[in-house]
Parts: sequence; C-alpha cells; structure tokens
Amino acid sequence: MFLNAVRIALVSALSIAMLACATTSVKSTQYVQIVQDTTPISEEFLMDIGVTVFDPGIDEISRKEEERVSPEIRNAEARYAPYMLAETLQRSGNWGVVRVLPNETSTMDVYLHGQILQSDGEGMVIKVSARDSSGLLWYTKEYEEHISKFSYEATQRQANDPFQVIYNNIANDLLAWRKANLTNQKIARIRSISELQFARNFAPEIFNEYLRVNNRGITEIVRLPADNDPSLVRIREIRQRDNLFVDTVQEYYANYARQMRVPYDSWREQSYEATMELDQLEASARRRMLAGTMAIVGGIAAATSNNGAVRTGSLVGVGAGAYMVKSGFDKRAEAEIHIAALQELGESLESEVAPKMIDLDDRTIMLTGTVEEQYSQWREILVELYEEETGGI
Repeated sequence: MFLNAVRIALVSALSIAMLACATTSVKSTQYVQIVQDTTPISEEFLMDIGVTVFDPGIDEISRKEEERVSPEIRNAEARYAPYMLAETLQRSGNWGVVRVLPNETSTMDVYLHGQILQSDGEGMVIKVSARDSSGLLWYTKEYEEHISKFSYEATQRQANDPFQVIYNNIANDLLAWRKANLTNQKIARIRSISELQFARNFAPEIFNEYLRVNNRGITEIVRLPADNDPSLVRIREIRQRDNLFVDTVQEYYANYARQMRVPYDSWREQSYEATMELDQLEASARRRMLAGTMAIVGGIAAATSNNGAVRTGSLVGVGAGAYMVKSGFDKRAEAEIHIAALQELGESLESEVAPKMIDLDDRTIMLTGTVEEQYSQWREILVELYEEETGGI
C-alpha cells in the first residue's frame, strides 16, 4: 500500500510536469462595423459630445498586475483612447461636434467618461459612462476585447487600431440608447440646458432663474429667455470663441495621437508577445513547482521505507523534485526580466509623447503649462472678455 502511494505521487508529479508543455491560446476575432443612423436627422437635433480624458485606472490596479502596468503608458493611453473614441463617433455621422475635453468645463450636450481597467497589448477593458447635460445617466458599461497577433500585422494596423472594435461598440451602444430613449423634443430640451448652463457660468445673476435642479439631481428648464435677448446674444458670441479654442485643443490631441501611434503600436505588439509569454511562463512555473514539490514529498516518504530499492528510488524522486522546483524559480526569474522590459518600454513611450504647449494664432494671449492648465486660463480670459463687453452687467 505504501509503495503504491509513492508510485501514485511520483506519477502524478510527472503528469503535471508534462502538462507544462501543453499551453495553447486560440482566439477568434469578429470585426464590428460602425452603425449609421438610417433616419435623417435635422442639424438642430444633432447632439454635441464631449469625451473627457480617461481615468488611467492606476489606483484600481491589483497587486498582481502592478509589475506589468506602467503608469507612464496608462497616462498616455488616457489621452489616446478618448481621441480614438471621439474620432470614431465623428466618423459615424450620428452626432454633432465631438471633442476631447480635459474636463467638463466646456459645456456639451453629452459627456462620456472612461476608465482604463486593462491594457496590455493582448486585451483591453474600458468602463464607460454616458450622461447628458441635464445630469441624467444614460448607462455605464464595461467594454472588453481580446485580440490575436494577426491584429498587429502591417496591413491590419494601417487600416484600424488593434482595438477599434471597442470604440465601434461604444459608438453603436450610444446611438442605440439615443434612438430608444430620446425624442426630438427631449433632444431640444437637453441642448437648451447646455446653452443655459454655459450662460450661467458667465452671468449667473441673469441666467440662474432659467434652470433648477429637481430632487433627483436632474437639471430642468424653468423657462427660456427670448431668442433675441441681448444677454443671450452676447453669450452665444462668447461660446463661439470658446468653440474655436476647443477646436485648437483638438489639434493638440490629434498631434498627440499621431506622434504616439508608431511607438505605441510597437509597444503594444511587444507587450502582446511579452504578456502571452508571461502568462505561459507563470503557468509553467506553477506547474513545475507543484510537480517538483509532489516529487520531493513522494521521495521523502519513500526514503522511510524498509525496502532498499524504494529508498534508492526516493533519492531520484527528491533530486527530480528539487530540479523541478528550481526550474520553476528560473521560469519566474525569466518572467521578471520581461516585466522589467515592459517597464522600460513604458518609460520610453512616455518621453516620446509628453504633452506640449499649444501654439495659439493670437499671440497676445499667453497660455502656459499643460493643455489642462491652458484651458483653465482660457476660461478665465473668456470671463474677462465678457465683462469687458458688457461692462460687468
């Protein structure tokens, strides 16, 4: 009985070790096209969308993932992904102006907020929330996509971003929600709220009375000002100037994405390969160490036998088990090398696509710092311009 138990332990150990060579990954990819609204929509009902810079999700990273995630890369992706989403939404033709925003300071009809939960070249998970200017939450959903190495072939990369399907799915869901829940009357009301909120930022003493917040936290219209109201006319002029600046900001994000594309795609392809190998190495290491431990246990148990042959076999079992455990540690050390390489790539990528100061056509306005800081300075200038034009009234 005892000898049989030892044999079972050793056979099990060898079986587990053999499984270390049986790792296979198969993926099937299905490209999802952008859906375009077949129902003609008047320009006055085209809703403007603001896609805010994403939360890089660094605070949500688990301890297990910490070594694989580069904060530099995540921060870069937090600007790159919103631009890709905004471009996708604009191409769909289902919306008005779609802009990437550093924050919600610019008033839009719909806001999209995103958080990157995973991004390693092989898989991407983004949590997206959509709400309109009234404060009504449309939906919150996680979008996940895993790709094959085929997505990194030159012909594929020239045609689409490797994770373009995620952006297409978001665009399609957004259109589906609008069509299912909003009439033209509701859209008009949301667009009026957007305009009045912008106006209230500059002249709260005039425009506060037009809006109220109900007990559910949703902004409602109390009444509308006359279309030719002088204060509203001036506000609309200020808003046009603001839109021109926001368009300048879009060029910043476009340049940022263009500069980032080549090094980012190279990093993602290398990260894909390293991630797949890391997963295989870690799985192999666990199996090898488990098999080695079982072999040692079986060998030690056999060493207590009164049978000389069994005791001799125990030495082989202990030796083989020790080799398997050492092999497991070696595999983990090899994995650490790949993790270090990914970190180095991340630092290199961040240095290549660091934000730059925006050059404005009007040199009389000096804006310094990051795009977020420049935008904040711009809003202060707009308030000054409005006060100058109205005499502070």
